[in-house]
Amino acid sequence: LRELEDAANAEQAQHRHFADLTHPINLNVGRIEGGDWNSMVPAWATVHCRFAMYPGISASTVRKSVEDRLAALARNEPAFRNNPPEVKWTGFFAEGYVLEEGTDAERTLAAAHEAVFEKPLGELVTPAYLDARVTMLYDNIPTLVYGPIGRYIHGIDEAVDIESVRRITKSIALFIVRWCGTTPRL
Repeated sequence: LRELEDAANAEQAQHRHFADLTHPINLNVGRIEGGDWNSMVPAWATVHCRFAMYPGISASTVRKSVEDRLAALARNEPAFRNNPPEVKWTGFFAEGYVLEEGTDAERTLAAAHEAVFEKPLGELVTPAYLDARVTMLYDNIPTLVYGPIGRYIHGIDEAVDIESVRRITKSIALFIVRWCGTTPRL
């Protein structure tokens, strides 16, 4: 599977939003379970993974490449010939997504952000799962992703900057007022 990850990362220059990232496609081994007893060599293992993909690559294509790679391993590795790995797909699995630049909503948000922060709205390209892909890909609802400053995301010491939460909340409120065309009451 690491070979699949390496091959996907070798293609990053073909994807304009990811060309400048060092390692945009990640295989994350999030959980490993195995064995029956502390004094025995484990006779089984279950490995839970998450595999990223570029926008424009279908989930079924990635699924097939993972299954094909494990089938090849089972054919070529003596330890797996009589007991091939079984692949089960659980959880959320969806295509990648890019919010294209230049929408009216993005311009309105950028103006609200600049009014509150007194500096231009930045941009972040991240090869991460975001809920925006669900609303856009499956419901065709344009979605912006905007939030506070965080650190160590999904780590045991994940944190968010409280002052940025306050300012982001003001920016979102101002965006809503401007987007809906209402006049704020003070």
